[in-house]
Amino acid sequence: MLTELLLETPTKVSHGGAPHLLPTRLAIDELRARADVYRLLSGVFVEEPSAAFLDALRRPESLGQLAEAGLRFDGDFIEASIDVLVEQLAIEYTTLFANSGGFPPVESVRLFGRFKQEPNFETMQTYRRLGFVLHPGRFEVFADQIGVELMFVAELLDRSAAALASGDAADAKRLEKEIKRFWVQHLGRWVRGYAQLIERSAEHSYFREMARFLRGFAAEEIEAMELRVEDADQARLVVPKAEVKVEFNPDEPVCNGCVSETIERQGGAQTLHDLR
Repeated sequence: MLTELLLETPTKVSHGGAPHLLPTRLAIDELRARADVYRLLSGVFVEEPSAAFLDALRRPESLGQLAEAGLRFDGDFIEASIDVLVEQLAIEYTTLFANSGGFPPVESVRLFGRFKQEPNFETMQTYRRLGFVLHPGRFEVFADQIGVELMFVAELLDRSAAALASGDAADAKRLEKEIKRFWVQHLGRWVRGYAQLIERSAEHSYFREMARFLRGFAAEEIEAMELRVEDADQARLVVPKAEVKVEFNPDEPVCNGCVSETIERQGGAQTLHDLR
């Protein structure tokens, strides 16, 4: 794998005995370039796009780079005024990601049908273990929201590049293992199917093309890191709700009399509807 080869200690050339630094320089550039892509995709899905973010994307050089990656935006993105575009995308974002009938970009929801399930707490523990603190932007976000997960990997890639730049190849290798683990345990399990669902459901070309970009990029990352991880999302329109697990202490005394007394005070047995 290219990344693994470039992370090895640089070899020495025979003429003059000077260290050959090109592999390390290429590795650092590659890590930072990957981090930039993660950060871009995070900005697309973490919240409604701002005017500044959209202006940066619509610059000729940015559009040229996105076109090289295979993105083909329609006139609704390229030709619309920035004020109109911001409003249209805010509506589309709400429809796709925040509406009750939409598809929240949250791992817990996509895999368990509910917010704040195991992935939320597992990602929080991972962030804390590696020294990261989640600060909300304009809105509160979940730890397993797709934009947060992508931003986390971007930060790990930046750390890895910094480690290589300082000559700490061992730390860079450790961070590479953390990235792989996070993909196997989280991103790899849902991001490909979810991106396919959004690509299919989006009406605006901005979200359609960015979802297509995410799906292709995820597939490339998984292949490059030589990971084997099943797509558990499967682009499902409806995700069955997982059974709610309730923890209780079996040694805790249960006061059946309390229930009986309450019913008596209410004039006899009550139906569920009456007790709501």
